[in-house]
Amino acid sequence: YLFPDTYFFPRDVTMNKIISTMLNRFWSVFTIEWKVRAKDLGFTVHQIVTLASIIEKETGAAVERPIISSVFHNRLKKKMRLESDPTVIYGIKNFDGNLTRKHLSTRTAYNTYKIRGLPAGPIANPGRASLEAALFPDDTEFIYFVSKKDNTHYFSKTLKEHNQAVRKYQLRRKK
Repeated sequence: YLFPDTYFFPRDVTMNKIISTMLNRFWSVFTIEWKVRAKDLGFTVHQIVTLASIIEKETGAAVERPIISSVFHNRLKKKMRLESDPTVIYGIKNFDGNLTRKHLSTRTAYNTYKIRGLPAGPIANPGRASLEAALFPDDTEFIYFVSKKDNTHYFSKTLKEHNQAVRKYQLRRKK
């Protein structure tokens, strides 16, 4: 809820003043209308902030936020695990930058490969665009996406199509 933005404070500002300013900024962005929208979607504000934080961490290209949001909304509706790498990373103490199969299989309150639904809480401080994407996802049938390693993703409707995309974009080809 510490809203990411540009702030200007005097040198002698207290920590409490910084925190209250960032919280007030969050609540000025997250309007009553957005609270109503969250409720209409069946989410609490906390759940929307949590979902938005995952969208924030998954998105390399800003234009993809609502599409990525649609994938997560679709997976939640189908009671599928979110299977988001950034949630796993958040739950790893002293993460060294190398996500392993062991990490993916270790149960934490944030490992969405092991738990169903949203993790325990936000994994980042989402900005306005990610909050808006969480509240207003695109209307798609996508339930998978994979990084194309260029800050964009390939989106799929089926596991077969997703696995083909993983082979194409992620797995190293043996020579």
